Amino acid sequence: MTDSSIQKGSLQQFVEKRVLFGQEASLELTAILLVYFVQGILGLARLAVSFFLKDDLGLTPAEVAALAGIAAAPWTIKPLLGFISDGFPIFGYRRRPYLILSGLLGAAAWLAMATVVNTGWAAIAAITLSSLSVAVGDVIVDSLVVERARRESQSDAGSLQSLAWGASAVGGILTAYLGGLLLEYMGTRSVFAVTATFPLVVSVVAWWIAEDPITETSTWEVIGGQLKQLKGAITQKVIWMPALFLFLWQATPTADSAFFFFTTNDLGFQPEFLGRVRLVTSIAALLGIGIFQRFLKAVPFRTIFAWSTILSTLLGFTMLLLVTHTNRAIGIGDEWFSLGDSLILTVMGKFLLCQCWCFQRASVHRE
Repeated sequence: MTDSSIQKGSLQQFVEKRVLFGQEASLELTAILLVYFVQGILGLARLAVSFFLKDDLGLTPAEVAALAGIAAAPWTIKPLLGFISDGFPIFGYRRRPYLILSGLLGAAAWLAMATVVNTGWAAIAAITLSSLSVAVGDVIVDSLVVERARRESQSDAGSLQSLAWGASAVGGILTAYLGGLLLEYMGTRSVFAVTATFPLVVSVVAWWIAEDPITETSTWEVIGGQLKQLKGAITQKVIWMPALFLFLWQATPTADSAFFFFTTNDLGFQPEFLGRVRLVTSIAALLGIGIFQRFLKAVPFRTIFAWSTILSTLLGFTMLLLVTHTNRAIGIGDEWFSLGDSLILTVMGKFLLCQCWCFQRASVHRE
């Protein structure tokens, strides 16, 4: 064995142990992580969308909030998207073609935003299609992660999900500040045009997914079998209790749209600074994942769940200090207060999400 082959093997072991959290390096794993990475990097257009709807189209906070609700619809039907990909294979494949189509759909949606979208309804359609593109890709890679997790221990499954979310966080970090900076100097449509190139990465890496063509099986037999499994799953307390919590969590009204108008109109935050806030948030997400992976992976679910919920609730009230300008009275500027608040809440949120995912994987192993 030559020195170069020994060095190559040592480098691969180092990458798998330190960078990939013990996961074996492969083209499929690279493809999975790149899909998550693209999900994070698409945040480049997040601020541009908000300013486009507010300034270019002149929408009100209520209209922006309604649009955001419609655009989130594809994420509420992810189980249906899973049934479609499993029950209606394309050319005998259930995953690779759907990843390719999701990338093409996303690129087309952002290209439309960069060129022909000039009304609120057109914006709703384009943004919803972009959301559908990401949701389809997420369904496919999530199913691949779940399959891998079933073959691993609970701690290894947590490492895999931490790695996946870490890839998304890295993508978010790379474009968080850049999104605000480009918006300030290039304008919204230019940012949309740049963003349109990223979904094409998903279409390319889809070819790296290891998948054999399926045998002849009735579509309705596949869907019928999945419905039976779904029925069996949702009747288990360990499944429907976390699902109910997540439903109630997501059903809680938010003030995101109103708060964006408040920060830009009342506080006068510019795109560049909002990009800095997003950068801090993305770094905080990666930090939260790292802390969970290093120190909290083996901590009981109930412990992290309880403390994360309590602390997040208490810290969430700090936003009232900014809205009422109380932070100024205690000597903390608006910008510094926003940065610190975003960092802490994001870290706490990642603790909770990582532990919820590990709890669900543990439930699958027990079954």
